[in-house]
Amino acid sequence: MNIFQNTKDFILDTLFPISCVSCGRDDVWLCDDCLRRIEPLSVQVCPECEDAITDSGHVCRNCKFSSALDGLLVAAKYKDDHLGKLVHLYKYRFIEDLHIPLGKILTEAILQSRLPIPDIIIPIPLHPRRQRWRGFNQSQLLAGHISRNLAPGFEIPLGTDILRRKRYTPPQMKIKKYAERLDNLQNAFIAGKPGDIKDKTILLVDDIATTGATLFECAKELKRNGAKKVFGAVLARQEVK
Repeated sequence: MNIFQNTKDFILDTLFPISCVSCGRDDVWLCDDCLRRIEPLSVQVCPECEDAITDSGHVCRNCKFSSALDGLLVAAKYKDDHLGKLVHLYKYRFIEDLHIPLGKILTEAILQSRLPIPDIIIPIPLHPRRQRWRGFNQSQLLAGHISRNLAPGFEIPLGTDILRRKRYTPPQMKIKKYAERLDNLQNAFIAGKPGDIKDKTILLVDDIATTGATLFECAKELKRNGAKKVFGAVLARQEVK
């Protein structure tokens, strides 16, 4: 295993030498100076209607009874150049180490918000087929970073086996119409271990949200199995509506 990992690290370092994606400083993917240049999103909106400005991305009054998701916190702008480069390398160049600076961005956004400290943090699951292709679940690495750093001295439980993607679906980014995105995820997730989530406040973690359909579908399944509150946190949300 060590030989395999060393070989993998050597190949990655050769193909993608570690340097700050913004300023080029050696031995770090995003230096502290450039990390500070990623501006946190100044205004949060209701994740359902995307019109009402709300505290920390809570669902607005008008959408409260139609949304399974109780709120969605978005850390930064989707079109931020620094963030965009990091996410692209993370998701499509398969550079796992980038979960550290990205995890810092997401953790800091949550700390600055008024979202409640969750009982459980759950990453959006990948279908096993896609996870084998990618080699890791990017949302799970982010969720792990948050679970270790959100409450210093206390590691929030990470529920990696509570939600499961039961059928393979095309990537949401490749589907343009909102209604088709919803259909694509209909009954795509199943929740196990209902005893672990009953009456619990849950934080769902993903990297990028598009329409939010994935988060809404996961929240619906968690609520169906007894979750009390379900919030989401993402690095950015693509403007598609």
